[in-house]
Amino acid sequence: MPGPTAPGPRAEPVGRRPVVAVVCDVIYPYSRGGRELRNRELLPRLAGSADVHVYTMRWWDGPPVRREGGVTYHAICRLHPLYRHGRRSVSQAAWFALASLRLLRCRFDVLEADQIPYFQLFVLRLVATLKRKTFTVTWHEVWSRSYWREYLGLAGWAAWPVERLAMRLPDVIVAASPQTAGRLRQVLGADAAVATVPNGIDLTAIRAACPAAGPADLVLVGRLIGHKRVGMILDVMARLHSSGLRTTCRIIGDGPERAALEQQARVLGLGPAVDFRADVSEQEELYALLKSARVFVCLSVREGFGMAVLEAIACGLPVLTTSAPDNHAQHLVRDYSRGTVCGPGLDAVTAAVAGLLAGPAGPAPDPAVPADAWVASYDWAAVAEKLAGVYAR
Repeated sequence: MPGPTAPGPRAEPVGRRPVVAVVCDVIYPYSRGGRELRNRELLPRLAGSADVHVYTMRWWDGPPVRREGGVTYHAICRLHPLYRHGRRSVSQAAWFALASLRLLRCRFDVLEADQIPYFQLFVLRLVATLKRKTFTVTWHEVWSRSYWREYLGLAGWAAWPVERLAMRLPDVIVAASPQTAGRLRQVLGADAAVATVPNGIDLTAIRAACPAAGPADLVLVGRLIGHKRVGMILDVMARLHSSGLRTTCRIIGDGPERAALEQQARVLGLGPAVDFRADVSEQEELYALLKSARVFVCLSVREGFGMAVLEAIACGLPVLTTSAPDNHAQHLVRDYSRGTVCGPGLDAVTAAVAGLLAGPAGPAPDPAVPADAWVASYDWAAVAEKLAGVYAR
């Protein structure tokens, strides 16, 4: 049974700031990914105009309620492992959904939830209905029936309709990319209440970052899980090494496939040519490592947005990604003057990497200025203003 009940926000006088309750099973820095970073950047900015409370698992030691950056964090259940056998844990999703019932005892004006891991959305729809409050869900990506089957096997037949049904639960959906918004409307209809509020970047911090010592030819950033296809870059490097091009690579991130990837690098004889970095804890360090590389690579077959890709673009690096249908990061790369989109197969990726390394690489000549002016529209301040507008409707 989940741990002690976390108290809800106290009632305030008329004219008080609106109370926004955000339900998300992962938080930064204990878990690192695009949605964790999105909340870490957006919620403190929203705290200037709203009373923001986050309800999550108990990631930290100490009391179940803590305050940081103007945001109050509540642990509504104990920490359950997110992954089992390399896939998201069904039991974790069920426990977190059950714990979400505790929001019946909390005061809020807007109930905001993250799409993942789906089960909690059914509970929170009930909570919002009983409390007569607006229910908003941030949707990062839409999966297809075929991808659910690939991910879960036969169980994917059940997961696909669950996702479709979950889409119909919110009063408002906040899509993290225009492509995700488009896919949502394909399912829900053109008049569906879907607002696009993309992920963002900290342009000020990126511009201030200096390249780190220890350069690398290639750099990848992301959670080390199957759909990111990090193992393919190791196969690419093995091919390049066999042709005489002694390429180096830095892989920044952690996840359930880390040990297997390290083993793959050893088997391929790549040894010191691959630098696994699971210890990067600050964004400033990440930006410095990005700027010390020659080319950024994203081979994921599934990206709802591609925050790391956008960060690499803002750093001025050449960026390579693939045309995999569910990889929405390709749309950012296609708009980028130093972007390359190739086919998702090993031959196409190898040729594209070799071509980029043979040409001018590394950060743009003026690292203080983003390579393309459109990048400025993704600054977190602008994104937070858009999200505040959705809550104010």
